[in-house]
Amino acid sequence: MRSASADQSTRERIRDAAVLRFARDGFGASVRTIATDAGVSPALVMHHFGSKDALHAECDERVLTEIRAVKNESIDDLASGKGILHRFAAADEYAPMLGYVLRSVQDGGPVGRSFIEQMVEDAVGYTKHGVEAGLIKPSLDEPARARYLTLSALGVLILEITLNPPEDPADLGSIVRDFITTSYLPMIELYSQGFFTTRRMLDDYLLYVPDPPQDPATEPPSE
Repeated sequence: MRSASADQSTRERIRDAAVLRFARDGFGASVRTIATDAGVSPALVMHHFGSKDALHAECDERVLTEIRAVKNESIDDLASGKGILHRFAAADEYAPMLGYVLRSVQDGGPVGRSFIEQMVEDAVGYTKHGVEAGLIKPSLDEPARARYLTLSALGVLILEITLNPPEDPADLGSIVRDFITTSYLPMIELYSQGFFTTRRMLDDYLLYVPDPPQDPATEPPSE
């Protein structure tokens, strides 16, 4: 596919430049600025994408695809005993993705909400991957857990940046490194060791709520 035409590589270059520019400046960034970043003319951007909204949509899909890949690769690494510390050293590599996600949350609106909902849906998939790999404990309600984890992570990130704003908001690498420094130890500890020493609170709660929905794939067949 990559060698089929020069147009494809140009399209990818424009898209990747747009991801980075949107991550740094938000979705108000102009087509002209994106074109300059990509080393092309604004007319060529329109030739490939037709509109800024279409370019935005393709950037969404690119970032979501990258997040899915990184999450699944991390699960495979942990399940095989490789560990994921090498990913911390590559913080700058993931910075544009993180910046883009932040902008999507801050932007809100139908497009932003759709992006976050897709992140939640994807989280259900790679969490299931982790369960199947024996790395993650099953949940009573997998979609609800995936939603909580996604929104919690985004909320922590937004609050950290709000309370401790970076000197240069465009320095995405610095934002990622600061987040790793302040949040990764308690996050990994909580995920690895849990919080309570007993499940009594869960057992008490389950006495007063309906049974959570079952995954159709695991639900026993009716007689």
